[in-house]
Amino acid sequence: MAQMSMNRVIHAAFRRDLGRFEDALTTIADGDSRRADQLSVAWANFYGQLTYHHTSEHKIAWPALRQIGVTDEQITQFDAEHERMAAALKVADDAMRTLERTPTDDNAQAAREAISTLRDVALEHLEHEEDGVESLYLTKKDSPEIKAMGRQFSRDLRPPAAGTFFAWLQDGASSDELAALRQTVPGPVITIIGRVFGGTYRRTVAPVWRA
Repeated sequence: MAQMSMNRVIHAAFRRDLGRFEDALTTIADGDSRRADQLSVAWANFYGQLTYHHTSEHKIAWPALRQIGVTDEQITQFDAEHERMAAALKVADDAMRTLERTPTDDNAQAAREAISTLRDVALEHLEHEEDGVESLYLTKKDSPEIKAMGRQFSRDLRPPAAGTFFAWLQDGASSDELAALRQTVPGPVITIIGRVFGGTYRRTVAPVWRA
């Protein structure tokens, strides 16, 4: 089993969703308002997860990473990439909102192009971040700094948002990703929170990708 940090498990979920949106926007039919509405629901979840992840990195992860050896130069690079990603996310959000209002072929193509650009920008950042910090996350996972970071994330992400988060992480995850998740978060916690608070995701977002 390949080792991976919780950070990489989260990145995998972003990669999955970006690929799903590109595929779905390729096949949506002209005038299919029902499918546009479905994708809008899934997009709202993705937008929220990506925004939360990167704002919480600034607040929680970066201070901890500095303590375990990540340089200010690396953090500056990550911040610049976050700014480019936020700009691409805004363009994609505008395009997805337009598609929801008016589900035409032209608007679907514009949304697909915006998602493709976002995917390129996001994947570049995710790969840079993983290259720079993944080994540290793994080798320092039992350090006081990383443990304190994990506790702060746990306090910051409370139900019902935590239930949606865990349901989203597991939707389409590989066996290695699921195993890594359970190495970081106790299985009973994931099961209980996901069962009690993950229902909205399972009812409204997960079916979008099975359609």
